[in-house]
Amino acid sequence: MGLRKFKPVTPGTRFRVGASFSEITATKPEKSLVVSSKKSGGRNNTGKMTMRYLGGGHKKSYRLIDFKRDKFDIPATVATVEYDPNRTARIALLHYVDGEKRYIIAPEGLQVGQTVVSGETATPEVGNTLKLGSIPLGSIVHNVEIHPGRGAQLARSAGAYAQLAARDGKYATLKMPSGETRLILVTCLATIGAVSNSDHANEVLGKAGRKRWLGIRPRTRPVAMNPVDHPMGGGEGRSSGGQPRSRNGMYAKGFKTRTLKKYSNRFIIEKRKK
Repeated sequence: MGLRKFKPVTPGTRFRVGASFSEITATKPEKSLVVSSKKSGGRNNTGKMTMRYLGGGHKKSYRLIDFKRDKFDIPATVATVEYDPNRTARIALLHYVDGEKRYIIAPEGLQVGQTVVSGETATPEVGNTLKLGSIPLGSIVHNVEIHPGRGAQLARSAGAYAQLAARDGKYATLKMPSGETRLILVTCLATIGAVSNSDHANEVLGKAGRKRWLGIRPRTRPVAMNPVDHPMGGGEGRSSGGQPRSRNGMYAKGFKTRTLKKYSNRFIIEKRKK
């Protein structure tokens, strides 16, 4: 995995830094694991725009990803490592010995031909999925469950990982990608290793059109709007806009929006870095 710097043959490639795709081994997805994906363009069921700055973009089909890893003690061979237009990480196609095929999020270092397994008998090696109670302390993990059996919800994007810091009773202490330290039940599953495509953060799109291909339309700065459209709009000349806030008046810089009585507050040992 790496980056590719383009020669400045056009204005769009002058500053572009893209992925090399050197780890990709297949260009067409597994047909049985692909479903159609419909775009909303930011509109709801009545056709009214409820999300601004969305629309257009390249047509995509959705790859069904196995976030639960619930085929326990059945080995699977990594058949391909593929690009997924719906996420920043790469995905890997697994061929189980019983004939079933599933996609998983590919961890860093996963190779074609490698065998992975999920369950109590699994060893703590890259790509294997175990309960947090069976993983050695200090290990790097991703695809972490919050509730047992619900499927992975934490550390799923490119380059993300959590670190298993400690265990005490029925809870394990994990350091999250955000820097937050929190408790998670030891019966929750996690996959060994960090998520692939860690260089994604260093990519440079190079031109506005590439953002449009992703389905994101140009965003209007609030200070350029009128007072009727945004609290930061209006004023004579180039006014600063006042206190940064959202369109409905919610403060945007330093104002805490987390619910004080949220159920998961008691599981947080140390808050994320500011």
